[in-house]
Amino acid sequence: MTTDETITIGTRGSQLALWQARGVKEAIIRRHPGLEVELTIIKTRGDKILDVPLAKVGGKGLFVKEIEEALLDGRIDLAIHSMKDMPAEIPAGLCIGAIPEREDPRDVLISRRGIPLNALKPGACVGTSSLRRRAQLLHERADLVIVDLRGNLDTRLKKLENDTLDAIVLAAAGVRRLGLADRITEFLDETIMLPAVGQGALCIEIREKDPRIAPVVGTLDDAMTRQVVVGERAFLTRLEGGCQVPIAAHGHIDDAKDYTLTGLVCDVDGSHRIKLSHTGPASRSEQIGRELAESLLERGAGEILERLNADAQ
Repeated sequence: MTTDETITIGTRGSQLALWQARGVKEAIIRRHPGLEVELTIIKTRGDKILDVPLAKVGGKGLFVKEIEEALLDGRIDLAIHSMKDMPAEIPAGLCIGAIPEREDPRDVLISRRGIPLNALKPGACVGTSSLRRRAQLLHERADLVIVDLRGNLDTRLKKLENDTLDAIVLAAAGVRRLGLADRITEFLDETIMLPAVGQGALCIEIREKDPRIAPVVGTLDDAMTRQVVVGERAFLTRLEGGCQVPIAAHGHIDDAKDYTLTGLVCDVDGSHRIKLSHTGPASRSEQIGRELAESLLERGAGEILERLNADAQ
């Protein structure tokens, strides 16, 4: 049970998830020094199933469902997720209470011998658990062998050292947050590897209209990050995307307060890719996200999605 002076944060138990949750805890205490903040570790289905590709065991939602259940039944007061793990639809009764300032949204390549992507030998083995990364890697380098790679960040780095992998692809944000930036071989430009929706951002999820918690977490919200991510998630929602299909999107706001969103839908083997950008006022980011999705659908993205979803059945 919680009291008015105690807030309980629900989080996964990985090193990265705990780093993120502790950062939110410290930020709350700095702004509200009278509060007690504690962490509760919740094991999700995605944490338990490590020997099957994500796309085959449910995709998005694997790392949030059990935490959301704890939030809905009052065992915790707020939940910390990586935004890229959040499904397009949020359960009734919950909402995104805050999106703090975003970390670097790009993907990075970490190779065994410090060799960049374009210099990897034909047939080189690259590890990733993401269909989005797989598809874009193969679009750029059809001669690579993509190996499914599950586990937390530490586990993946150990597999690079111990297995027959030549390189792995990870989110820059997690690598940087854990102080491992010196391991990075190359930051992958979004012309090669467009990030996942919300990658690099955190989601602080709360119960809708919670009069005690909403004002507390609201102080952690970064307005610009929220505008950018809202557009990306509107794009995802219109496409009804999950981990079963390679969908990517990344938005940014320029000095003139214009919002540019680039989105992509791709076959798993990288052979057919549809990629477009839309620009408009940042105040219209959500509409821009929906409009960009419609443009991709008009150009054939719907057929790709139907085919991939049918294959996933």
